[in-house]
Amino acid sequence: MIDVTAIFDIGKTNKKFFLFDENFKEIYKEYIRFDEIKDEDGHPTENLEALQNWIKSVFENILEQSKYNVQAINFSTYGASFVHIDEYGQVLTPLYNYTKPLDKGILDSFLKKYGSKSEFLKKTGCYDLSFLNSGMQLYWLKYEKPEVFKKIKYSLHLPQYLSYIFTGIPISEYTSIGCHTALWDYEKKDYHQWVYDEEIHKILPPIVSTETSINMNYNGKRIKIGVGIHDSSAALLPYVRSIKKKFVLVSTGTWSIALNPFTKFSLSDNSESSDFINYMRINGKPVKAARLFLGNEYKIQVKKLNERYGMPEDYHRSVKFDYDTYFEIIQDFAHMFKWESIEDSQMPAQTKLPYDKFEHAYHQLMTELVLLQIESIKKVIGNDGIKRLYVDGGFSDNDLYIKLLSHYFRDKKLRTTEASLGSALGAVLCISDAKLNSKFLKKNYALKKHVPFIIK
Repeated sequence: MIDVTAIFDIGKTNKKFFLFDENFKEIYKEYIRFDEIKDEDGHPTENLEALQNWIKSVFENILEQSKYNVQAINFSTYGASFVHIDEYGQVLTPLYNYTKPLDKGILDSFLKKYGSKSEFLKKTGCYDLSFLNSGMQLYWLKYEKPEVFKKIKYSLHLPQYLSYIFTGIPISEYTSIGCHTALWDYEKKDYHQWVYDEEIHKILPPIVSTETSINMNYNGKRIKIGVGIHDSSAALLPYVRSIKKKFVLVSTGTWSIALNPFTKFSLSDNSESSDFINYMRINGKPVKAARLFLGNEYKIQVKKLNERYGMPEDYHRSVKFDYDTYFEIIQDFAHMFKWESIEDSQMPAQTKLPYDKFEHAYHQLMTELVLLQIESIKKVIGNDGIKRLYVDGGFSDNDLYIKLLSHYFRDKKLRTTEASLGSALGAVLCISDAKLNSKFLKKNYALKKHVPFIIK
């Protein structure tokens, strides 16, 4: 029998299950997607019942297989999501989607009591107030659905609810509390005063360390059950544990999130704090983060370029960096793209491209997107004197993105990793006593070094 740790890694789209051996190698995986259902207001939301049934059936199926000896289980999920349960452990509401609009009246009433808005955002590490801040959901429930709110025994962050399915023990942990929930006061290192004033703290279970695990008898088998972790904090953990020098991790995808886990910066130190949000490390320390809707904008603009130049859908993936094309672009550089999902003071009123070839337009697009990325990374580094950059996710194998980034950050060491397992591996490490060394990323994440191109 192989000793394994089981991990459920639950994204908004893909739900994944992994088994890892003692050397952190993936030896089994299962993926599934569920169609969204609608909440009582007709807004799309996660099918929590289907998710719960799938988790239980997958896990019980693995326990029955004689080749695996499951020693531990943990959970990594997206944040900004609560599951509300009553005194009998029954779920009271849909798993409200963080894209659900928040009534202006609720927001106004909140700010009237607890403004100023800018001061509040700085203290809580948020960049705006909406359902993306799960604390606002609790305030909304209290005043919009008081009959439901009265029945809530506990409100559990999604990772902790998945753990609760197995243990029946309600708990909270730092990474879920710290991911732009508007609940935590980063200066006070405690829940914000509004949480106590509204008596919200009474339905938030006790806080435990993210590294906590509970030894339990599950279906006749002794298993160590983790308390769950927020996926962004999980993805950061293997880097924090294996790299001794300071670094910034740029986690790319639909959102490109630059994460600085070494900052002594408080959001309230910065007048431009709307550019930043805070995440939390497993030890409760803040992570300074800057978000950019890079992958989303890339997808929109590439689709337009394909249509304009008559290219197949995937052609952009084959375009490699060309120095002469880049040199032409920067000789008389001008911003040419009007973004649809990114605010940028430099963009023109409409997109104007003088190029005959797709490759030229694509080089222009990537140069402009990378310039936005550079600004985001510089802001997150601040005065911390960081010399190492790690890039993972979708853009880590985009030749233009990496070549341009290493060119503009010639003073830094740039590394890419293939971290499709990032948050799942982080969830394993959370409940493992293993000490990692600098070779961990090379061995498990296909770590690659990049050098800047030579200017002719």
